[in-house]
Amino acid sequence: MTAATTLAEAAFDSGAFLRDLTRRVAHRTDSQSGTHAAELRGYLEGEIAPTLQALGFATQLHDNPVAGAPPLLTAERLEDPSLPTVLFYGHGDVVRGHEGRWAEGRDPWTLSVAGDRWYGRGSADNKSQHSINLAALGCVLQARGGRLGFNAKWLVEMGEETGSPGLAEFCALQRERLAADALIASDGPRLRADRPTVFLGSRGVANIDLVLTLREGGHHSGNWGGLLRNPGTVLASAIASLVDGRGAIRVQGLRPPPIPAAVRAALADIEVGGGATDPAIDPAWGEPGLTPAERVFGWNTLEVLALGCGQPEAPVNAIPPSARATLQLRFVVGTDIARFREHLVRHLADQGFGDIAIGEPVVMAATRLDPDNAWVRLAMASIERSMGRKPALLPNLGGSLPNDVFADTLGLPTVWVPHSYPACSQHAPNEHVLAPLMREGLVMTAALLWDVGEQAATLPRRPA
Repeated sequence: MTAATTLAEAAFDSGAFLRDLTRRVAHRTDSQSGTHAAELRGYLEGEIAPTLQALGFATQLHDNPVAGAPPLLTAERLEDPSLPTVLFYGHGDVVRGHEGRWAEGRDPWTLSVAGDRWYGRGSADNKSQHSINLAALGCVLQARGGRLGFNAKWLVEMGEETGSPGLAEFCALQRERLAADALIASDGPRLRADRPTVFLGSRGVANIDLVLTLREGGHHSGNWGGLLRNPGTVLASAIASLVDGRGAIRVQGLRPPPIPAAVRAALADIEVGGGATDPAIDPAWGEPGLTPAERVFGWNTLEVLALGCGQPEAPVNAIPPSARATLQLRFVVGTDIARFREHLVRHLADQGFGDIAIGEPVVMAATRLDPDNAWVRLAMASIERSMGRKPALLPNLGGSLPNDVFADTLGLPTVWVPHSYPACSQHAPNEHVLAPLMREGLVMTAALLWDVGEQAATLPRRPA
């Protein structure tokens, strides 16, 4: 136990962390409705900037390079140019509040304590998570007599819930300002509530629309059935040529390369699901020969997000004129994503479905840090020491976040330490965090940042 972790326990047990989170949840930073621009800016100006300034950071508010998108905040605390620099990231925006839909009449903008559960919009995503990192920095500073033992920078955005508009452009423009040796950040859930987790990247995501229009208007199914191609039947058959009835991808160009040995090793002790509110895993679904962990963290999946024709809510006796579907590819590093649309076009044409219109994909890139990276080894060892149990190591999340901006644009090794859990109702009414996980998160993060300072002289640095 270090002085920093003792201070972290005291900060939590005194109620100071709860007070900070209560104040932050009260900011109505909904970025989805488009009606809270003043609150988005105010969260950075009135909440985050003063907190960072009290920790010795110089802060600056920046207009977003995308017109109309919310601002971003950067901060820097330079102790010694010879020391490594850690970049921290968080987002202060949240999804819509869903007022009136929360259990027991809870107000989404008032942090509500019910036993171990703290309810409020943004409590899990992402206000508690960047609050833990801010509070942990304070604990280390106090424990080390006003020093961290490393340099630190922050980037806080307010548009993550709308796709992070301008984030990539901003980071490309501000490479020097954001230059660092590693990213340490927190977002998303642990693998399970009872297991601390480290993840090193995320699967990419690509959404694409398929549309088949065969004629104007519907035609009576009795008079014309058997004579006219049914676009619903054709589109369903086309999709079945892409992914089979057991969820395995049938197009070679959409499949990933073999799972690397280091990734297989990292996933060997990972168990997916099993929580009280988790759905039961379908054991025969997905790529044959893979474990559930390998299917969701080490492989690609092609999902049908939407599929329709006619009027499903009120069917009529007519062959519909058109059908459409939205498909989503979740993909890992090494997938030929640049040719995603090309692979679809060629495959569907070869299968006799060349008249299906294929849209342009909307893509977020995949990232995956080598599990043997020195920053990963530091994080894993530190968390195991402070928590007394081995954390789960995920080479990448099954989901997606804008990690490519940090890994590719800024060229950083990325270490994510999440503090939420799978059943937190993120993005839904009744979003909440678990108080014991908040306490653990603050303690393990204080220990991790203490260890960064302790090992600063041996940590790898970015090329000059």
